Amino acid sequence: MSSRIRSVGLDVGTTSTQMVLSELSLENRASGFTVPELEITDRQILYKSPVHVTPLLDESHIDGEGVRRIVEAEYRQAGITRDRIQTGAVIITGETSRKENARAVLDALSDLAGDFVVATAGPDLESRLAAKGSGAVEYSRKTGKTVLHMDIGGGTSNMALIRDGEILDTGCINVGGRLIRFDEHGVITWISPALGHLFSGKVGQVLTREAGQALAVTLTQVLEMAAGLREPDASLEAMITREGKLLNPELLTRRPVISLSGGVADCVENALPWTAFGDLGPLLGQAIRESLLCRGEYMLGRETIRATVIGAGSHSTQLSGSTVFYQNIHFPLKNIPAAVVRNIPGDFSEVLSRQEGTAVLSLPDLGPMRYGQIRDLAETIARAVGKGPVLICLQQDMGKALGQALALRLGPSAPILCIDRVKLGEECYLDVGAPVGPAIPVVVKTLILGDGRKA
Repeated sequence: MSSRIRSVGLDVGTTSTQMVLSELSLENRASGFTVPELEITDRQILYKSPVHVTPLLDESHIDGEGVRRIVEAEYRQAGITRDRIQTGAVIITGETSRKENARAVLDALSDLAGDFVVATAGPDLESRLAAKGSGAVEYSRKTGKTVLHMDIGGGTSNMALIRDGEILDTGCINVGGRLIRFDEHGVITWISPALGHLFSGKVGQVLTREAGQALAVTLTQVLEMAAGLREPDASLEAMITREGKLLNPELLTRRPVISLSGGVADCVENALPWTAFGDLGPLLGQAIRESLLCRGEYMLGRETIRATVIGAGSHSTQLSGSTVFYQNIHFPLKNIPAAVVRNIPGDFSEVLSRQEGTAVLSLPDLGPMRYGQIRDLAETIARAVGKGPVLICLQQDMGKALGQALALRLGPSAPILCIDRVKLGEECYLDVGAPVGPAIPVVVKTLILGDGRKA
């Protein structure tokens, strides 16, 4: 048995705004005599929007209505309406995620994009989606090679270290093509605060090619440090984004294949006029081409500027296991924080007391459990949550059994959701869509807006 769902990906970035419409194929991989096991087996891209310039009201505010008009026009062009979309993601990325009204724009676009299109931001998720959307994860899986993927956009570079098709670690630094912008006369109109220690020029001054090249080389050296190809100095630490981190240097023991995506990647093998976009993109691309990053094995992603949006539209959703339980749950659920339980049965109440509002209890690996143990676990959880909604993520296939045991104790009117084969960590958030057959689509994410607040 197979079925299909449509997914939309929206990426509102520092430089560009894009939309991708995909179709995901779901297939039951279990035999006829076992519990159904739905998997996403294929992803087909149905429509790619043109690359639009991200509309801004000023340097601190995204033009939300402008973004909305772009999306509405692309829906019409793609011949799709929001009632025909089942899942997907809205991503506000890079410098744009730091704008003061990023949260309002996320909410507005999430509402426009359908019942289960999630609003997400955060460097870890960006790095993962770009690595998947560019084809780097697939390349590593097929070849067995270790790949360091760098998605270099307008304001930030998101990195993912991949081994045998698995993402081992992610990082993010303030290196991008639009850290400086200038007009047709070369007069600087904007300088990112991230460049405070690296660039002495001022708004209103003319940026010379030599000064731009020197800065591009310096930024490229920061990328080399982040990749473990150059001895790090203070400039690397200074370029870490507020909500980001560096890759674990212990994992960078051997030179990986370097994979590049993002708008700057398009300038690596294409020598464009240095003033082509009114930013550092062409100079940065050429500095990368001549750097240590490209002196060993390297490649451009199958998708470059579209890597993140394709990842958002095609790779953000996963399916739970099929032994789930729910009653009195109004789907979709969005941005539910994880309350990670480490000790059973001791710390349910303590974990929940640290959360404001509804949280999903993320249980550790419990191993095989007999019915009596499941019953005792249900008793403990019921005492801890009281009358509130009970939302639980399990790593084992026992969501239905635990949910039924909870329903016996809390009654038929209690809101209960138990999903399995989903692992949540600290500072994770969960979006849950309406059931698809016996499984439930979920998105696990780190949701961080520009001021460092978790949403």
